[in-house]
Amino acid sequence: MSDHRKAEREGRRDPEAGRGTGETRGANQEQDDPLVLIDECLASLPDEDPRQKLLYKLRHAVLQDSVVFQQREAEVKKLRDVVEKLTAPANRIGTLLDLPVEGLAHIVVGGAEYYTKVDPRVPKVDLKIGTQVLVNEAYALVETLGYDRNGPVLKVAEALPDGRLRFEQEPGRQGLILQRSSDLAEVELKPGDEVRIDPSHRVAIERLEDRRAAWHVLDEVPRVSWEQIGGQKAAITAIRKAIEYPLLHAETFARYQFTQPKGFLLHGPPGCGKTLIGQATASSLAKQLHDTGVESPDRPKVTRGSFLHVKGPEILNMWLGESERMVRDLFAQARARRKEGVLPFIFIDEAESILGTRRAMRSFNISNTLVPMFCAELDGVDSLRDVVIILASNRPDLIDPAVLRPGRIDRKIKVGRPGREGAADILRIYLRPGLPLDPSLLAARAGDEAAVCGELTNQVVEAIFQRSEKNRLLSIRLRSGQSKVLYRADLVNGAILASIVQRAKERAIERTIQASGEMPTQQGVSLEDLLSSIDAEFREGELLPPDDAAQEWLKLLDHDPEQVIGISSFRKGRLAEEKTIGQII
Repeated sequence: MSDHRKAEREGRRDPEAGRGTGETRGANQEQDDPLVLIDECLASLPDEDPRQKLLYKLRHAVLQDSVVFQQREAEVKKLRDVVEKLTAPANRIGTLLDLPVEGLAHIVVGGAEYYTKVDPRVPKVDLKIGTQVLVNEAYALVETLGYDRNGPVLKVAEALPDGRLRFEQEPGRQGLILQRSSDLAEVELKPGDEVRIDPSHRVAIERLEDRRAAWHVLDEVPRVSWEQIGGQKAAITAIRKAIEYPLLHAETFARYQFTQPKGFLLHGPPGCGKTLIGQATASSLAKQLHDTGVESPDRPKVTRGSFLHVKGPEILNMWLGESERMVRDLFAQARARRKEGVLPFIFIDEAESILGTRRAMRSFNISNTLVPMFCAELDGVDSLRDVVIILASNRPDLIDPAVLRPGRIDRKIKVGRPGREGAADILRIYLRPGLPLDPSLLAARAGDEAAVCGELTNQVVEAIFQRSEKNRLLSIRLRSGQSKVLYRADLVNGAILASIVQRAKERAIERTIQASGEMPTQQGVSLEDLLSSIDAEFREGELLPPDDAAQEWLKLLDHDPEQVIGISSFRKGRLAEEKTIGQII
């Protein structure tokens, strides 16, 4: 017997033998495996031995038990891991304030500050000031969670030179000075901006966009051309001379040392196209500046326009100082867009509601503070090349004179009611070829749609402007005892003409839908539709004002109420109804 087999036999006899090395223990464990022993027995038996069948069955049973044991062992291991996680101490959440040195972090947890170690496995790019972090039981920073998505919102009162931000809270509460988060480090913040801070009130995390400011801004200037506006040739000519001549003939204006106007006032009765003229002004001026290439070192070349449409009542706010802040932010937003190469247009509709005449009274009046703020901002505007201001008002007599003085709002342009020719121009915009027309009219004109539209336009204009008993609306009694009659032509405007055509289209559409068994092409707008729409439109507009508001009502209609002492209607059933106007003192 060889020495090797002898040692092996002695090792089986002595259990303590062979424990000196891991290889010996591994060999012993392999030899003790039931499957290995069964395989050895199978190998030692001849092929026809009947005991092989029993050994194979035994091997299969042992193999199944082994698989079941491994599965149970894996389940026990998972359960043990779950128990360990559930019984482990909770990680605390803190806020990262600073990284003074490599591997060290300044954090705040539950109001207490710590200088703690940073786990080397935490990526450095995730360590941002203001982010939430996880700390273990030893208060070591082990993971970052990103910025908290919740927190108070405050308005910036001042951006300090060192980058910190000062916030003012409600009266009776102390102000705050906070540092910026990593993402706010390079963001320009100005007083009035809304900023979200972290719940610990230590770091300013995110700047929030002012939703009210975004409501007023259109991405591009409205595409309204002068050809889309009818009945206002005089107003359009005046405003085009004021805004386009200084750009098209810049050298001539410079030689005369001509100062370009800063702003415009469009005033006149309601519905006469003041808003459309403002939009066309913005569109035309933006195109002219883009084509001429006006630029300067502090103002890049104009690439497009931006229309800031502000309705006067939207600025009014019940909180003290909030309306003034909105005006200041409006001009700041316009100047910021100009630096980006965008020409901003500030169009303020219903301007008398926010720029009304100031009154000397002890009680608070918002005009006493809002008008000076608007004038101060307007004085900082550098002509048409910086910001264009357009005001629109139905009552220019209510706007403070300080706003309308030369040097601020330089051009006052009257947008009056259209005459016969102007009304025809407006109707041609809405009654044009391509509109479904009455087949009988087309047949009479040999299918010439332009001729039919022209005939319909003339008929509508004649129906509105004829001085007939049917067209009488109001009787105005003067102090001298005389009476003055107002006809439909005296109160017509572009909005009424557009509504008349719209009503006629509705009648034609309704008739087309109700017509059974007929082709839709056999229907169209007829003269009867237009004439019926005229009566319906003016019948709905026959409203008398209250006694105490009759003077203001007449001014809104662009009539001087100085000598008027009574108003009565010609509407059937209301002949005896009359409103007496109190005299202005």
